[in-house]
Amino acid sequence: MNGQPLHIALADWAVISVFGVVYLGMFLGGLPRLKLDRSGVALLGAIAMIAITGMTVAQAAAAIDLPTILLLFAFMVISAQMRLGGFYSAVTRRVGEWNLPLPALSAALIVVAAALSAVFSNDVVCLAMTPVVARLCLRRRIDPVPLLVGLACAANIGSAATLIGNPQNMLIGSVMKLHFASYAQQALVPVLVGLVLLWAWLTWGPVKDGDPILPPAEGVGEPEPEFDAWQTVKGLVVATVLMAVFLFTDGPHEVAALIGAAVLLLSRRLATSAVMRLVDWPLLILFMGLFVVNHAFDATGVAAQAVAWLQSHGVSLSSPGPLLVVGVTLSNLVSNVPAVMLLLPHLGGEHQAGVMLALFTTFAGNLLLVGSIANLIVADLARQQGVVIDARRHARIGVPVALMSLLGAWVWMAWA
Repeated sequence: MNGQPLHIALADWAVISVFGVVYLGMFLGGLPRLKLDRSGVALLGAIAMIAITGMTVAQAAAAIDLPTILLLFAFMVISAQMRLGGFYSAVTRRVGEWNLPLPALSAALIVVAAALSAVFSNDVVCLAMTPVVARLCLRRRIDPVPLLVGLACAANIGSAATLIGNPQNMLIGSVMKLHFASYAQQALVPVLVGLVLLWAWLTWGPVKDGDPILPPAEGVGEPEPEFDAWQTVKGLVVATVLMAVFLFTDGPHEVAALIGAAVLLLSRRLATSAVMRLVDWPLLILFMGLFVVNHAFDATGVAAQAVAWLQSHGVSLSSPGPLLVVGVTLSNLVSNVPAVMLLLPHLGGEHQAGVMLALFTTFAGNLLLVGSIANLIVADLARQQGVVIDARRHARIGVPVALMSLLGAWVWMAWA
């Protein structure tokens, strides 16, 4: 596949077709008339690629970036520990007990959500905090929608601060071998700016629809785990040690994370099955399936030729402007994890490009309600509390916050 850009071997058309169907499934969230979600589409796509290309199972396994999968799994276990210990809910309730005016309450919740997401993953934090924040707002008879959308936006922005804050950052850090401390240092300013802009928009922006019709304060969602001081301390100690290891050593982070997860699984109170139920197995399957699908597609050379054509016309994906446009567009078409998988092989291994990709694709998740799993988690759990967050209500906050934070990140990366 080293010929002209339009010269595609007949045998590659089947691979390209499967690739197209898989990413159509990423865009739609599944395939029409079939009970397939994104993970199912990725899994079947990987199986189809193995059958079409004749690659062996060993070759398919080699296409999967195992360090990324292990790191993601380990932090799912750590996050499950903290959730089962009632840590997230306890922290949120404590903030809600403070007698703060609404702007100060917004600031406190933004800081808590962002800080927790930087260590324990944005999706898990939203899963634990949303019911508590919703009930807090309903008890105070204030409109819960701005604070709940703000929670999702803060979790997304805060997760960009580290290479363990969300799945796409773990992937970028693992594949591009980014230094944990160096990344955090470069990402800190755009993240802080994004959080300040979010708070300012929630405080002074036109985010309300008028006087809201509030449901009763009693929710119908799942009961929150009771706070367990020992399990919480155990999880916090492991997380703190891992952060120190990541910041000050260059060893294999996935091994350290697995050891930390193993320590937490050694428990006399939390059953292994209870922890494993909170592991996001479909997300792990999505990752593995897309690794195989993308490997087969990359072997056709079509993507490399397209990138070479862009470069011949002066467009480099490692430059802030083009990467911003492509990253934001793909993130809102197929979701940020598949978008990152598509773009990673074409960044040339540049550290700066990896940082930009992490920031742009994560901040882009706030643009649309469907742009981030964290957004959908908040909307779904809010509905269980009688609070409706539709695409229009999310857009009143998500669109301006995403655009402003992306602009701030672009300026920082272009001139820093």
